[in-house]
Amino acid sequence: MRTMEFTIENTEALKPGMEVGVTEGVLPTSYYYMIEHALGMSANFRQSERLKTRRGVVKELKETPQFHIAVLEFDE
Repeated sequence: MRTMEFTIENTEALKPGMEVGVTEGVLPTSYYYMIEHALGMSANFRQSERLKTRRGVVKELKETPQFHIAVLEFDE
């Protein structure tokens, strides 16, 4: 299992246990992921850190002083 954090704005759109899809974005030297329908965005990842699957489960919703964060778990 692999977990990744996504910055989110709408905390009502995601609930723990939901299965969501992610899409991969390509930058010149890295990759990033977005929860489908633009609900959240990940940090940038190197080629060796790319996701192998595009479906994940929301494990936890966290709040920091600056951001709301959704923790997704992927089966890889």
